[in-house]
Amino acid sequence: MEKLKKLIWIGASKKELQKMPAEVQDEMGYALHLVQAGMFPESAKPLKGISGVYEIKCDFDSSTYRTVYALKLGDYIYVLHVFQKKSTSGIKTPKHEIDLVKQRLLAAKEIARGIK
Repeated sequence: MEKLKKLIWIGASKKELQKMPAEVQDEMGYALHLVQAGMFPESAKPLKGISGVYEIKCDFDSSTYRTVYALKLGDYIYVLHVFQKKSTSGIKTPKHEIDLVKQRLLAAKEIARGIK
């Protein structure tokens, strides 16, 4: 079995996940485990407009939850953001959530430069 890649949590992403319902934590945790093992979970897809960034979607109790992560920064997986999607604009991810992802992606790139 391939060695699992290490997760690096950016900002408050780990605390954000820990606030989610247990079922969501389990599903997101399993999906991240698959990513760590070099697989691509069925619930994941590329995040539109940001190269190398993916989102895992979890529907639970009539709510949608997302975990956003970056893959292509060295040997680590950077968990950038975890949030409950409360969209007023259909399926589109709200701008403030995308802005936070971009901000944390910059922080992840800085960390990746320091690790190499």
